[in-house]
Amino acid sequence: MKLGVTATALAALVSSGLIIQSAAVAQQHPQASVPDAPVPQTPGPLTNVSGPITPGIGTTAPDAGTGSTASSSEAAGQQTTPAPMPPPQPPPSQARDEIQATPPETPEAGQGAEQTGVIIRLNVNFVEVPVTVKDSKGNLVAGLTWRDFKVFENGTREPLRLFTVDPFPLSIAFVIDQSVTSDVMARVNDSLDAIQGALTPYDEVAVFSYTNGAQERTGFTGAQSARLPAVLALTKATGSEELVPVNSGPLAGCSVHVNGNCADPNLQPGRSAGSGPFITLPKEIHTLNDAVLAAAKELSTRPKGRRRLIYVVSDGKEYGSKASYRDVLRYLQTNQIAVYGTLVGDSARWGQGFVSRFHLPFTMYDNLLVKYVMATGGTLDAERGVNGIENSYAKIAEEARTQYTLGYLSHQPVIDGKFRTIDVRVDRPGLEVIAKRGYYPSATSADAP
Repeated sequence: MKLGVTATALAALVSSGLIIQSAAVAQQHPQASVPDAPVPQTPGPLTNVSGPITPGIGTTAPDAGTGSTASSSEAAGQQTTPAPMPPPQPPPSQARDEIQATPPETPEAGQGAEQTGVIIRLNVNFVEVPVTVKDSKGNLVAGLTWRDFKVFENGTREPLRLFTVDPFPLSIAFVIDQSVTSDVMARVNDSLDAIQGALTPYDEVAVFSYTNGAQERTGFTGAQSARLPAVLALTKATGSEELVPVNSGPLAGCSVHVNGNCADPNLQPGRSAGSGPFITLPKEIHTLNDAVLAAAKELSTRPKGRRRLIYVVSDGKEYGSKASYRDVLRYLQTNQIAVYGTLVGDSARWGQGFVSRFHLPFTMYDNLLVKYVMATGGTLDAERGVNGIENSYAKIAEEARTQYTLGYLSHQPVIDGKFRTIDVRVDRPGLEVIAKRGYYPSATSADAP
């Protein structure tokens, strides 16, 4: 029954022409042949290899319990992939060009530290030496060149790296001795008004005074400001009594009484003078070391590019200071501070001023100021009258402003804490060379300017 239906349907299709049409279409569009799959290729045997190759391990010997037929079949079933070869390296010059093809950013002058945020400081042992040259009459010598100077540090000549005659702005700390006698103090008071006339608007001044201890009258202020004359007027004092008390004999005791008491409280019986026929005389107090140290501490804060000076108006006596001369001098030589001075009183007298430079043990220093001046490269002037003191202000300020400035790089280590001597010579006869005798290296002064 089913076979008959199928034959009948097939006959109908043939009669209708559908099968013939399908055969014609198949002849016009033949079916694309499917290619055969590639046949696995067995890799050739490797020479000098006794065992299979395992990725990441290399060649290993076959295990004793495993046959060589199984190992070779496993090796044949795996298809090894060769490792990629590294690219060829370019020449060094070409590699540098490829690493940085564009130049780095160059900041404007003075803006490099702001853009990077880090300041790179190179420590070099740069030493600056101000030098004053005078002839046999005490006049300043001008017109010298760098070829005329020779600088020796610890006996070794140093080549000059800096030479200039440009004037430097001054930072001056005036130190006024108020322990001098009343007649000398009166002349000093009359000369203080001439200090401002010796300075320029680019200078700055601080004022100190001392009797029994140092006192800062004002910090650094403009040399031509209205504050300086007012401060100098307040610094004027009466000085000390120049009469010499008698401590023994019938005239011992207080010779001047006021309302039944001694005019000088130090000689009042029962006090520091004691009681009885023998009176203990009070000791004189002249704290020069403390005053110089206080001025030096204030000067050490001034920026580079300024000449640091201490100008002392005193008779040079020293007694009763807490600071020692050696410690104060070391501080001055470490911070590049020069001491200038005008001697007044007994130290300014001819002959007596020279003798006062010698110190007797266990006694008061009669003139310690000259040692400060000679060790730091300053100058000293001895004047007794008002006009002479006023002229010394202008003369010393001129000498400090018109110095030769020499600079060199020391051959010593950057910082070793040892004192280094300096010897400056000029290849011309009959000239006096004034410079500091040496210095102590420090971290703040070791940077190149």
